[in-house]
Amino acid sequence: MTTLATLKTGQTGRLTRLDAQRPVEQRLLAFGFLPGTRVRLARSAPLGDPLEIEFQNQSVTIRRSEAATIEIEPDAA
Repeated sequence: MTTLATLKTGQTGRLTRLDAQRPVEQRLLAFGFLPGTRVRLARSAPLGDPLEIEFQNQSVTIRRSEAATIEIEPDAA
C-alpha cells in the first residue's frame, strides 16, 4: 500500500486508511482525512517537511511522519 508521504508533488489519490496513534489519528480525522477522500499533494517544503495537502476545497499542512500514516490508493498517472 502507498502512503501520502510517498506521493510526488501534483499526484492525487483516494485515502483508504489511517494508521496513526490515537491523538494524531483524531487530529487528522478532525482535519477531514476520512476514508474515500480524494487528496492531492500540492507541495512540500524545500527540505521535504512539512507537506501541503489539498482536499475538499481546503489546504492542510502536515508533517511527513503524519503523512506516512495515511494509506492511499494513487490515481493512475
